Amino acid sequence: MQTYLVGGAVRDKRLGVPVTDRDYVVVGATPDEMVKQGFRPVGADFPVFLHPTTKEEYALARTERKSGHGYKGFTVYAAPDVTLEEDLRRRDLTINAMAETLDGGLIDPFGGARDLEQGLLRHVSPAFAEDPVRILRVARFAARFAPRGFRIADETMALMRGMVEAGEVDHLVPERVWTELDRALGEDMPSRFFEVLRTCGALARLFPELDALYGVPQPPKYHPEIDTGVHIMLVIDQAVRLSADKRVRFAALMHDVGKGTTPRSEWPRHIGHEARSVALIEKFCERFRAPSDYCELALLVARHHGLCHRLFELRPSTVLELLEALDGFRRPERVEAYAIACEADARGRTGLEADPYPQRQQLLAALAAARAIDATAIAAQAREQGLAGEAIGARIREHRVLAVKAALTVSKHEWK
Repeated sequence: MQTYLVGGAVRDKRLGVPVTDRDYVVVGATPDEMVKQGFRPVGADFPVFLHPTTKEEYALARTERKSGHGYKGFTVYAAPDVTLEEDLRRRDLTINAMAETLDGGLIDPFGGARDLEQGLLRHVSPAFAEDPVRILRVARFAARFAPRGFRIADETMALMRGMVEAGEVDHLVPERVWTELDRALGEDMPSRFFEVLRTCGALARLFPELDALYGVPQPPKYHPEIDTGVHIMLVIDQAVRLSADKRVRFAALMHDVGKGTTPRSEWPRHIGHEARSVALIEKFCERFRAPSDYCELALLVARHHGLCHRLFELRPSTVLELLEALDGFRRPERVEAYAIACEADARGRTGLEADPYPQRQQLLAALAAARAIDATAIAAQAREQGLAGEAIGARIREHRVLAVKAALTVSKHEWK
């Protein structure tokens, strides 16, 4: 019975990245032997155990053989005669197929250390093509390591294209696709995730709403980058700079999807794209069973981002209506998330990345002023004056409008 540290922990140690999760492979053991040593079995599809003290995962060495479509279409074989190299060979990328002995010795049968030094994402073996999830994983690793200059090996990209053409990605279940998308939103450069998927053809199959944005022009006066797909990638990367909240990043990603359905005769204008975006986001979230808080924020940003951009042109009553639509009085954090996504949209334009966006601070100031109004006291006073029902609500609203008007005292030009 031999134990090895494997996978991401080995990779990240060599990169100098903090290691948060450690996974181990055990060679030469049976499930009964693991249980006798105090390990607790937790694996549903193959033998995985939790260490009795550290609670870290220990998996028995295994091989996998393709037996059907999709990422679950495998027959797993785990037994004492499976070698470490056989276990490592089933992994996706060479940089994830390294192991360490418990005293720190490197075992690298597929050249992962060399590829790590060269910044190369390369598949371990032709068996890569048997699991379509690996396309999403490679795209996600590309997003993670893009700031380090990593690229995908030509032969790996060619293999991914072949998998897409063979229809492998069509067998992915929505929940698994969402899991990888959600993880990609948490990476350092999510735009690279979508660029990789587009290059191999998977974007059109998995996320046609996003693929349809490429080649769709926008008015150069407002969008120097012109292409809507390019704009969205700039926006998502701006959202990363502004917020670690993946809900904000998702909203930034989806806010303009309606432009992909604008009739060509109307290009480069996109009148009514907000409503079309809302409809597409609702279907997208339903298809992938996205969490409700992701979906709700994305819908709000898609529907109302134009109002935030024009904040200094709006009447105070309209600003109050926007705050109410965002449910800002009960959920003020949602207003900030919305404003950050709108700022990412404004900055996600070629040459405008560093432009100020005072609308964000001013909207939050307006919210703070409106929430500071003592609605209870105003209602009591109104009742003393003989008012009731809707009249009391109207009185509270009047005070909130005045508070918003007072908060919006700084013009856009003065902010610059």
